[in-house]
Amino acid sequence: MAKILLVDDAAFMRMMEKDTLTKNGYTDIHEAADGAEAVAKYDELHPDLVIMDITMPNMDGLEALKTIRGKDPNAVIVMCSAMGQEAMVIDALKSGAKDFIVKPFKPDRLLKTVTTLLG
Repeated sequence: MAKILLVDDAAFMRMMEKDTLTKNGYTDIHEAADGAEAVAKYDELHPDLVIMDITMPNMDGLEALKTIRGKDPNAVIVMCSAMGQEAMVIDALKSGAKDFIVKPFKPDRLLKTVTTLLG
């Protein structure tokens, strides 16, 4: 079973993502509330997939993405953030993000991305 790390400073967003994933058979799900916590949890858990917000306190998603990919170039990270952040999306993809999901996310879009990347 795939191990997934959800990273968002909004607990309700993590809950919505987790709910969508668990209803579809993904049960090994872990959470982090900011980029710094995400880096620590990544080091501890080595998840198969990370779904990460961009705008967060302490360390934003782009910095966390770059830090994690610097340690593990094979890390599979998907950014999830609101529209209107095109420059950040481009930066994230150039920095190694595998995909980008727009908030508020559609459950079928989240599932399709997870299923495709975890193959």
